[in-house]
Amino acid sequence: MRFERIRLNECFEQLSSNGADPVLDMYFPYNMTEMHREQQKRPCMLICPGGGYGMCSQREAEPIALHFLPEGYNVFVLYYSVAPHRFPTQITEVAAAVELIYKNSEEWNCDINKIAIMGFSAGGHLAAHYSTAFDCAEVRKVFPESKSVNASVLCYPVITADPEKAHMGSFQNLLGHYPETEEELKVFSCDRLVKSTTPPAFLWHTSDDSAVPVINTLLYAEALTKYKIPVEVHIYPHGNHGLATSDNQTLDNTDQNTAHVSAWLPAVKKWLKLIF
Repeated sequence: MRFERIRLNECFEQLSSNGADPVLDMYFPYNMTEMHREQQKRPCMLICPGGGYGMCSQREAEPIALHFLPEGYNVFVLYYSVAPHRFPTQITEVAAAVELIYKNSEEWNCDINKIAIMGFSAGGHLAAHYSTAFDCAEVRKVFPESKSVNASVLCYPVITADPEKAHMGSFQNLLGHYPETEEELKVFSCDRLVKSTTPPAFLWHTSDDSAVPVINTLLYAEALTKYKIPVEVHIYPHGNHGLATSDNQTLDNTDQNTAHVSAWLPAVKKWLKLIF
């Protein structure tokens, strides 16, 4: 395995104006010359950890990356900026990461037609937001040719800004205030931004998640089906918010419920083979 850490500000001067310091960790399998795989292109997984836009969770970063490395992915973990940095800092940093993948696709053996974005909780909001609004005015101001991704994996995601259904702390950190206007509800509710070009998605949640209500996942899935966009949804009956790998690698205590939820990892791997 090859590992590198890149500070995105060093690659894109336009990111450095607000004092943010996003970091991209990269995990690449070796293309074995013994098997004549020097030019083998690999799909890419870009991971956005959760943390309510107030932190980037370690449990939803490298432990997840190491599950997709043996699946043949070039894996990227984005430690995006959090509060007090506000929108559009985070979505612009995702655009920077995608731009970097495109720019280095030959050297890194990246298949730019097979880029998936994965996000957890607030990172799920970021992943869904980029999937639906990668070409919004705020992003295009910084990256005029911002690129879409080809699939999204959303894990107990924050989706809606509706105060009756949302994790409002995430939006407080993202915006510096709670969404106050109908326009803000529309712009930051990813289910309202779905369109015919939105990429396919895999979503999972637990039905008794007390931090981010499961309706968030259901709203996004419903929006995708309206546009006949392929979607796979897994709702597990029990489990706290933030289960990550749902095993001892990322949890101090496990039980039958968490063991049941851990099925999401083999499920998403199978789904990605269908999509890619």
